[in-house]
Amino acid sequence: MASISFVLLVLSITFAVGRAQAKESNPITMGSSIFPTTHPTSWLSPASLFAFGFYQQGSGFSVGIWLVGIDNKTVVWTANRDDPPVTSKAKLEFTKDGKLLLITEQGQKHLIDSNTTNLVSHAAMLDSGNFVLYNKDSKFIWQSFDHPTDTILGDQALFTGGQLLSSLSESDHSTGRFHLVMQSDGNLVSYPANSGDAVPDAYWSTDTYSGNGFNIHLYLNASGSLILVNESNLETVKPTYLYLYPTSTSSINTIYRATLDADGIFRLYCHTYDERRNYRVSRLWSALNSQCEVKGFCGFNSFCTLYDDQGNCDCLPGHDFVDPNRRTLGCERHFSEVGCRGGKENAVSYSMNTMDKMVWGNTPYFSAEMSMEECSSSCLEDCNCGAALFENSLCQKQQFPLKYVRRDINDGYKAFLKVGLHPIKPLPPVVSNTVVITSKIAKLQIVLLSLGFTILSCLALATFGRFILKILVLNYKMMLRNGNLGLPEELTLRLFTYAELKRATNGFKEELGKGSFGAVYKGALNKGKKLVAVKRLEKLVEEGEREFRAEMRAIGRTHHRNLVRLLGFCTEESKRLLVYEYMSNGSLADLLFGALWRPDWNERLRIALDVSRGILYLHEECEAPIIHCDIKPQNILMDDCWNAKISDFGLAKFLMPDQTRTFTGVRGTRGYVAPEWHKNIPISVKADVYSYGIVLLEIACCRKNIDVNASAAEEIVLSSWAYKCFAARDLYKLVIGEEVDMMSLEKMVKVGLWCIQEEPALRPSMKNVVLMLEGITEVPVPPCPTTSSM
Repeated sequence: MASISFVLLVLSITFAVGRAQAKESNPITMGSSIFPTTHPTSWLSPASLFAFGFYQQGSGFSVGIWLVGIDNKTVVWTANRDDPPVTSKAKLEFTKDGKLLLITEQGQKHLIDSNTTNLVSHAAMLDSGNFVLYNKDSKFIWQSFDHPTDTILGDQALFTGGQLLSSLSESDHSTGRFHLVMQSDGNLVSYPANSGDAVPDAYWSTDTYSGNGFNIHLYLNASGSLILVNESNLETVKPTYLYLYPTSTSSINTIYRATLDADGIFRLYCHTYDERRNYRVSRLWSALNSQCEVKGFCGFNSFCTLYDDQGNCDCLPGHDFVDPNRRTLGCERHFSEVGCRGGKENAVSYSMNTMDKMVWGNTPYFSAEMSMEECSSSCLEDCNCGAALFENSLCQKQQFPLKYVRRDINDGYKAFLKVGLHPIKPLPPVVSNTVVITSKIAKLQIVLLSLGFTILSCLALATFGRFILKILVLNYKMMLRNGNLGLPEELTLRLFTYAELKRATNGFKEELGKGSFGAVYKGALNKGKKLVAVKRLEKLVEEGEREFRAEMRAIGRTHHRNLVRLLGFCTEESKRLLVYEYMSNGSLADLLFGALWRPDWNERLRIALDVSRGILYLHEECEAPIIHCDIKPQNILMDDCWNAKISDFGLAKFLMPDQTRTFTGVRGTRGYVAPEWHKNIPISVKADVYSYGIVLLEIACCRKNIDVNASAAEEIVLSSWAYKCFAARDLYKLVIGEEVDMMSLEKMVKVGLWCIQEEPALRPSMKNVVLMLEGITEVPVPPCPTTSSM
């Protein structure tokens, strides 16, 4: 009997789900129209259970399907749900050629995207809640059941690859913050929207994994049972009942719907009509018991707490709501960061707040065993630490922003949160005193006075500018005559004459490439025994002189096997040249993008580590931190033994020993420049970390970050494509045709994705990058790098 009932169940799905009845009592004929406020405003189903037409949304109207009731209205489907509501002057017309056109004051728009409108004969709103377009043979060619929004109804299925997207709120049916996906692996899973559907972001799942190749879908039958069923293998796969309705009979007075509600919880409802043609709503089943179990119910830096079984969002200490009227949007910091001194936080400027029974979804950047007091003080002194979670003698430190935070009385732990004692000062209000002038004579006088003042100001500025220019030119000539370049006395580099370097390069004949401020030529010293690279600055005057001194200071005081060594310089008259060790195997760009053969996987791993160690030396092992500002494959050179060395310090920025950030103009190369360069905020060594992340992905995949000739549009931007492949567990697509160690590839991609996080605080330090690449520390799962480009 069980097998027979299962076959009957499958047959009922086959003939009921996604198929409209060929006959209906009140077809909608072509040429019909409906309006928002004048009759008719909708097309009703035969038993007046459902209506298709205009419904009120805010101060306007949207088009959708709803349950008809005298005192209430439940919307189950919305057309073009993210379009703004229309006015009362709109019209929906079912044209003579079978098109559904929404006509507004701004023009007309197809309400249904269908390539078969020329075959349409008539339409119907069915009692199942399905709106259908038919051809002349009364066979359906389009139905709303194939395009669900946030709801499925009785006799409707959600097929493999389909999804439900929650509404923004109970009254706003535009796309909300959560979605429910019927995955190809057999799992029905809920995620926050824009999370990339990564496994750590899932907050509910049926755990019905069955592998690929199965035709599994979610089905709500007419009797109110919610089922996961597999049509492709009836003998071996049994249906999974999420909810089994106690009776097997159905009535026209009872309607079932399963909805992903605006709070992110998937629920099953029953609507029962009474004799007054109104309905009573009952909740039959809920996927979760608490809104606080929904990841993303509360936004960044806020936490969820249950009050009377309802989720409530509150800000973490030191934060205020982004929008007090929409508390689920999260919170932002209301104190100023003081900054680090000597690698440690200024502890007197911060306090540690303690909260009990807390849980959050971030992956810690540091984890170690210590006491509770040590955990709190360690976070207080750590410049990168914003919060710490203490559980069973394990201290886990975390950077802000915090996500998926909730207070859990059963599984929560003690949390320490760092709060600054210096609040952000609000900007003073702008006071506008407007004086209205009506006299024509007064207006003319004002115009003449303004014109005269403008002319005098321009003359004064021109005179002052000319005077300053003369002073700069005189200073520059004196500097050239005296040979004073402001170089540090500790530099012990060889001083070359211009004639020596011209002879060594055979008149600057063989150009090796161009740096940020000059061309590089191949040369030979000691009667051709020692090959060198000679860089000749081409942009002289003040800017070129600054860059010359910058490169001298940077390389002259650094000694590392992964930095190109500076051998000497020339400062003869106006000529400025630098002499480097010769790198015989060109640049990393030549190796990755231009060579006939690619370096094998082990070589690429070694190169990635070489570059990371060179940057680590600049950031943490020099006397004062150096931000290179232009990390890219063209500035990474390969020596005789294929060791990678960083070159071209013309754009380098130097920090004071106790300085972690600095303001400076945009530097670097497009495609490798960190987002903060364009935000007018202080720049730190994390800008180099971002550039390295892009280079690391390029090394792993042997292709440029931007490739307009990519085979698919999603592959054009490597950083975005890499995250999509990582989230979908399809990393092999990045290296098709190559033999690589997939575990090492996953590690490199994960490190690269951490490095290119849009928020600098989320990027690891170069020390942590080296440790992760060496396999000394684990690489946590990275979040989506950006909120837009992925």
